[in-house]
Amino acid sequence: MVEPVKLRPKRPPPSGRILVWWFAAMSAAGALFGAFAEQRPFGDDVLAHPAVVLFIVVGIGLLVLRFAMRRPVQEIISDRLLVFGCAVGLAAFLIGNWLAVHLRAL
Repeated sequence: MVEPVKLRPKRPPPSGRILVWWFAAMSAAGALFGAFAEQRPFGDDVLAHPAVVLFIVVGIGLLVLRFAMRRPVQEIISDRLLVFGCAVGLAAFLIGNWLAVHLRAL
């Protein structure tokens, strides 16, 4: 006898407000960490690089979100949008770093 295939329940789409906060927070944090990256405020170690510290802070923030909402993060923000938000944060980091280096040279 063959068991019936269990279908995953459809997840509701993520709230637009949560996505706006996610992308805004990643953009702002990336630009802020990038602006101070040249000064190396956390030290000269590889794990103290501002880009690494940025993603450590993001991971802690996602853990806080998970426990505050009492649901897995993937139910709040889809996997693709999590990765896209991290890419936005990295791009904002590079833009902030570029602006800080070039504006400081003026």
